[in-house]
Order: sequence, then C-alpha cells, then structure tokens
Amino acid sequence: LQFDYYQLPFCAPDKILDIPENLGEALAGEKAHTSAYQAFMKKDEFCKTLCKKHYTPQQMEEFQDFTILDYRVNMRLDNLPVAEINLVAFEDKPDETIKLYNLGYPIGSKVFDRDAPGGTPEVYQINNHLRFKILYHPLDSSSVETEDAGSSTGSYIVGFQVAPYSIHHVVRGKWKESTPYNTLATCSKEKEAHEPMVLDPKDESGADIVWTYDVVWERSDVKWASRWDVYLTLGQASDDKIHWFSIVNSLVILMFLSGIVALIMTRILRKDFARYNEVAATEEERAEAAREMREETGWKLVYGDVFRPPPGADLLAVYAGSGAQLLVMTALTLAFAALGFLSPSNRGALLSAVLFFFVLMGAPAGYVAARFCRMVREPDHLRTTVLTATLFPGACFAMFFVLNLVAWARQSSTAVPFGTLVVVMLLWFGVSLPLIFAGAFVGFRQDPIAFPCKTNPIPRQIPPQVWYLRLPVSLLIGGLLPFGAVFVEMFFILSSLWLHRFYYMFGFLALVFVILLLTSAEIAIVLCYLHLCAEDYRWWWRSFLTSGAVAPYVFLYSAYNYFSRAHPAAHFDLLSCSLYFGYTAILSYAVFVLAASSASPRASPSWSGSTGPSRSTEAWAIDELERGPAKGGSGARFCVRAVGAAAAAAAAAASAADGLTGYLDSSDTDLRLAGARPREACK
Repeated sequence: LQFDYYQLPFCAPDKILDIPENLGEALAGEKAHTSAYQAFMKKDEFCKTLCKKHYTPQQMEEFQDFTILDYRVNMRLDNLPVAEINLVAFEDKPDETIKLYNLGYPIGSKVFDRDAPGGTPEVYQINNHLRFKILYHPLDSSSVETEDAGSSTGSYIVGFQVAPYSIHHVVRGKWKESTPYNTLATCSKEKEAHEPMVLDPKDESGADIVWTYDVVWERSDVKWASRWDVYLTLGQASDDKIHWFSIVNSLVILMFLSGIVALIMTRILRKDFARYNEVAATEEERAEAAREMREETGWKLVYGDVFRPPPGADLLAVYAGSGAQLLVMTALTLAFAALGFLSPSNRGALLSAVLFFFVLMGAPAGYVAARFCRMVREPDHLRTTVLTATLFPGACFAMFFVLNLVAWARQSSTAVPFGTLVVVMLLWFGVSLPLIFAGAFVGFRQDPIAFPCKTNPIPRQIPPQVWYLRLPVSLLIGGLLPFGAVFVEMFFILSSLWLHRFYYMFGFLALVFVILLLTSAEIAIVLCYLHLCAEDYRWWWRSFLTSGAVAPYVFLYSAYNYFSRAHPAAHFDLLSCSLYFGYTAILSYAVFVLAASSASPRASPSWSGSTGPSRSTEAWAIDELERGPAKGGSGARFCVRAVGAAAAAAAAAASAADGLTGYLDSSDTDLRLAGARPREACK
C-alpha cells in the first residue's frame, strides 16, 4: 500500500500545493505535493532547520509501524527522483565497491546495539536529518566556473541524491520558528557520529523532534540527456546478461516446438493434404477417394467434424475479439516504448498509452468478433457485439473498483479518485464502445468465412481418451512451455510494478512477447494434432484454453514472488494480500485472453466450399424421410444423415415401412439404407 506523504505528521509548508498529474499517474496513485524543503542554485547550506514538532505516543507509534514495514519516502526535484546510494562489495572482491541506487530514503531503521543483551526489545530510530546532494552540469561544458554562483550562465540538474541520518538534536538558546538557521549543538558540516533519535511510543509525555537538512551542490560530467541512466539501472549491473540468458532460453524452447510443428507439417500431413485437395474428374474416382478415406485411421476420420461449431461459439467469438484488441494494443505500446516515446522520465506515460491504445483498438475487436460470429453462424449478432464491448473490460473494471474501495478504506494514496474513474468510464463507453460497434458493422457485412470441407450432420462418436490427452493434462502441458520462455522477464516486470523500479528493457520485452505468442500458438498446434489423431475433434475451445494456460503459471509465480520478497508482516495481511492478488488476477486474466488469442481460429483465404445445411439437421432428415414415391421423392434410392436418437428412430421406422433394411455404420455415423446411393451423392 502506498500512502500520502502528509498522512504522517511530517513538517509541512504554510500552503501545500498539489502537483498536476496525468491520467497514468492518477491510475497508479502517484500523487505529489510541494514540500517545506528549499534549495538555492549552487548554494551549499548546512544544518537548516525545517521545523520542531512535538509528537504524541500515538504519533510515535505510527512512525514506528511504518519503519518496521520498511516504508520509504519518495521525493523529486526537476522531475528527478531522489535516490539513496549504498556502497557494497562482493565477498570475493572486498576491495572493489559498486554503487547501488535505491529510490527514496527509509523513514527510519532498527537500532543495532552490539553490547545490548539478547532479551532487549527492538528499538527503532527515525531519520530526521537529510543531506541532499544535487548534481549539475553547466550549459557550456567548456567553461570553467568560479566560486561566485552569479557568474554562471546556467546549469542543468542531472542528479538528486540523499543520505538520511538519525540525530537527537540539542537546541542552543531559544527556538525561533521564523528562521531556518537555529543554533544546534549536534549539527555540523562534517559527518560525525551522534546519538540517534529513538522512537519510544511508551513514553506518555511524547517527544520533540527537530527536523533538519543539508544541501550540497556538485558539478557533474553527466549530460542532461543521460541523467536518467543511473535510475534505470539502479545498481543492477548484471541485468543485461540475465535478459540475454532469458532470450536464449526462450529461443531454445521456440526452436524445439518449431521443429515438432515442422515435422508434423512436412513429413506427416503433406501427402495427405495433396491427396485431399485433388479434384477428381469422375464419379468413380470420387467414390474411390471416399472409400480410401473411410479406411484411414486417426485424424483422417474426423475430417467431416473438425469445423463443427463449438458450444458457446458466441463466447469464443467475444474472446477472440478481445484478444485481438489486447494483441494490437500490446504491439503498439511495445513499439512506441522501444522507440523511446514512453520513457520512464515521462511519468504516467506508459499506463496512459496502454489505456488509450486499448480504447482506440475497439474497431479491430469488433471486426474480429463479427467475422468469427458469422463463421460459426451465430444468429445473435447484437449480443456478441455487446459482450465484446463489455465482458473483458467490464470484468477488469469491476475488480479494479472493488480493489479501489479497499484502498479507500485504508486511506492509501493508491486509491484512484472518483473523477478519474468517471474519465475511464467515459473513454470506455464514449470511445471504445462506438468503435467496437463500427468494427462489428464492417465485419458483419463481409461474406462469411467458408470451410474447406463439409460438416457431417451427425456428430461422430468420440472414443475414450488416454489420460495424457484429457483437458487438465493438456492445460498443464500447454502452459508450462510458454511460461518457461517468459518467467525470467516476469521477475523484472513484477519488480517494476511492486518494488517501484523503472523498467526500460522494452526491446527485450518485445522479443519475449513475440516468443510467447509463437510458443503458445505452436504448443496449441501440437496438442490439437494429437487430439485429432485420437479422433477428438473438439479443438476450438481446447486450442483457446491451451494457449491461455500460461496465465495460471503467471499467477502462481506472482504468488511465489509475493511470499518470497514482501515484508513478513504483510504475508498474511488481509488488505495487502487482497490488493496484490487482486491486481495480479487482473494481469493474469489479460495474459490469458492475450495468449489464447494467438491460437484462436482466424480467417484464412484458402478456406472455401459449403458448410452444409443451414437449418436444423434433425428437421432436414425427417423432411427427407417423408418424401415418398407419391410425393415425387426418390423412393427406395435415398440416404439419410440424422442427428439425435429421434431422427435415427424415425429413419428406421420409415425404412421398415418401405420394406428396406437399415443399419448404422459406426465408421462415419451415417444412417445408410439398403440400395441407397453413396453418401457423396446425398443432397
């Protein structure tokens, strides 16, 4: 949980001004206000007194609670965040030190007394003295500056550092609120050891705390264009190597799956595709091809059922449209970020871009959903369009609103103001919804996508499946390999989201994103082929769910990251857990829809032909049975394809009445009658 700076009783100026924020900052809860600290260009100042305040035991306990939870104060100057520098050394190289930059500074810390006995209760100190170091670079780098600050033509601020101290100040003489230079016996220009300012909530009389700060200016060779470099690395010198390791690991998985897919397509399916796509010249050749196909085994037996519309086809169309919307949004965001338009120095730009790109990509979502809806012959076009516009964004907004209520209840600065929520809803219903309807209007006016083969009216009976082809096992396998390709990058993304680190490796992220899509699509192809070989033609939802199965792995890894890196006091805190896992659920849901859309059925220009009768198959079969010789029918020379037990019973009764013998062919589930024509001649 983030909290506003002035929710704790820090020193405040006479008038607190709110810094203007954009939509991305408002959604992220990044609220900024003016502070009481003051600095004058190139003027070093020491032991400036900010204020002297008396704190009650309750206020001291509040400071102590935030100190125990390792809360840090974030400040910025000229849009540069303040950073604390720590020097660390590796065990094998104790003489070589590196600088680690940590955003902000801690409110306080634990007092470590080596001479204290083991039973001594924990004691905490508050950082009430700050030494700011401001780095500047002159406009004219070749000029030699003098000690007189007024002789300078101007300078850029290129660094903002802080060193916190805890000092139990002793005031000499009478305290004056009107001057920033009260005489203190415990403050000097040099870094000296002082008695810390200990927090003692058990003292009923409270305590007085004097807040002070120093300002030191230092010339730097860092140019203004490079001033954000230290903030982007934050001391993680080995990040590039880790990213390259992640890329190589992902490429190995991708090459493995690509080899399997290539093997299936080139060595197994090529000859079969060539034979099935041949156009027979005579009726005898067509009958011979049909007999050969009936003698085949495996996936070749379900050629007449693979394009049967799945149950819940409208919902699948909705998710295909939402996936296309997320896909285009992510691609555009990564492209703009990789080109440098969404730099971390432009606060809130990344989140604003994600929101605006998602809203503006409503047209592709409506178009894809409409095309899919027509492909599966879903009659309720309006319902599909409305669900495309409301299902995914509505679920995310509802969960976000509930989490925002939790943040409001805890008075956290993460809570989004009501006005910002109204703006988001206006973008949703005023921009995204009309664009989705416009895209759907264009999609529904297109000709329906035709399949390369006809769909049998009678669904084929699916034989029992082996255990490793069942849906739970398929989902377990389908999500494991794509997650293995992206889990290293997930570490940096979660660190950026929850540990307030800047993420800038958008080129790596774009490459990992492409690998994720290709891996999800290829694992769906492989598993779909295995299911078809087992004569299970229910591939529509399986391919969708298999590709999206990486989302549960993302959620579980986020849970592991929470319990391994969060403060122990927050592990089982109800509000902290609800916020973390709530936002993680939204992220995982988006990953599910995005990854699943990579393997969802798409329009193909090579698909052609008829899709069978458009009316109810059972009614069509009975209608054919009623056509006897007296009505101009074909008499004894006809064949029937019936769906359901009722139609099969009706066909059997009709054949018995005509003195014919009927039997059910289990190989193609066609009800065939003695003396009937080949099934290819059925109309």
